[in-house]
Amino acid sequence: MGIDLDGRAHARQRWAARVALGAAGLSVLLPLGVAGPTSVLLLLGVLIGVAVTLAALWWVLTRRGAARIGAGLLAVAAPTAVIWAFAAANLLWVVVVSLALWGLAVWAGKFALSTTRSHTVGVRAYRTPAPARPFLIMNPRSGGGKVQRFELKEKAEQLGAHVHLLDPARHEDVVALARDAVDRGADLLGVAGGDGTQALVAAVAAEHDIPFLVISAGTRNHFAMDLGLDRDNPAACLDALTDAGVELRVDLGFADTPRGGAAHPFVNNASFGAYAAVVQSPEYRDDKIGTTLELLPDLLTHQRGPRLVARARDTVIEAPQAVLVSNNPYRSDDLAGLGRRERLDSGALGVIGVKVESAAEAAALLLGPNAPGLTVLTAHEVVVQADRAEIEVGIDGEALVLPTPVRCRIEPGALRVRVPAGRPGVPETKPPLDWRRLRKLAAAVGRTALPKSRQGGGDWRGGHGG
Repeated sequence: MGIDLDGRAHARQRWAARVALGAAGLSVLLPLGVAGPTSVLLLLGVLIGVAVTLAALWWVLTRRGAARIGAGLLAVAAPTAVIWAFAAANLLWVVVVSLALWGLAVWAGKFALSTTRSHTVGVRAYRTPAPARPFLIMNPRSGGGKVQRFELKEKAEQLGAHVHLLDPARHEDVVALARDAVDRGADLLGVAGGDGTQALVAAVAAEHDIPFLVISAGTRNHFAMDLGLDRDNPAACLDALTDAGVELRVDLGFADTPRGGAAHPFVNNASFGAYAAVVQSPEYRDDKIGTTLELLPDLLTHQRGPRLVARARDTVIEAPQAVLVSNNPYRSDDLAGLGRRERLDSGALGVIGVKVESAAEAAALLLGPNAPGLTVLTAHEVVVQADRAEIEVGIDGEALVLPTPVRCRIEPGALRVRVPAGRPGVPETKPPLDWRRLRKLAAAVGRTALPKSRQGGGDWRGGHGG
């Protein structure tokens, strides 16, 4: 009797772990073996070059005029000098090979760990009857005209939906449209448009406990991505209008204002600080880069904008340049996972605060969640205060000015989202590297390579060198 499929999978895990450790070791030993003592000096040069480059980039963001130009030139000159030094020593090929080995180590390590750790379980899907009177709001300008390009209105109407096409020439209140549709008997609300419009209509659906349909016709479609919808073909989202649809229960975030003010829903996030202030500028839409470079020096050095204080659980973030509060936390342990949420039903807000006072602290952000200028946590409530009566807030990409303090909260399972049962799903994100677990996994031998029934009895659960 040979090794079964699970046994083969565990064998692949062990070999991937061994490849990862071997490649990582070679990536370090190769420069030492070829360059000898010179490699230490070159490594020191690399570290200095990286530090100078990051400092220069910080100065580019916080300076204007000649100082910014000089910092930009330095940001280019530093890495160029490092590359020239390696080329002059005839060691550039060593760097390329070492980086390739390190890339192999990271890929193999994450492959090994991805098959040994328990991934977050996705949102549970429920079979429910197809809607009888669905009402959809479609923005013909969203996503560069996806509504017309994919014939979304015609296809939705063929499936029995009533479609309201927004008039690009005038502002229409989508909340009022959604409420009126519910009053007339709509049993599903849906939106083909940006995340900001999705959030407003989703809140109406949640209020009346009817399903909400997301059609991925926006530009970025972050909410659709985390729901596992097909972002390349928004027409596929309409399959949810048929018996092939299923329902998910997901959370919904709100940014509340004081004195009985409005509750602003968000399906993705609410941002405070530098980014929120930049997108308020009338010039931002026509010249995003130029407007950002013009405003950031004053915003990052606290010469302009409010002085914020964010409170979440027992943590107080004093004077951050930016605060991001998200409907469920974003991944922050892996660059490949940034901007992606592993689940939408954890019942917790994600909180990311950035406070940087110098070029050194800006460079330290590369350390990820452990950077001294970065605060990453989860909470059920976040209160953002300021030294002024009103502050700029970006809610799902929409620029608003709200009275302070702003209280962000989450309503677990408030939203019923109807999606196609056959949606592509969320791309799997690999776990962060854990070299200690890799060493244990690589050291596992015969006792975990075969089923326990062949090692003396017992139920085999599949070992990986615990």
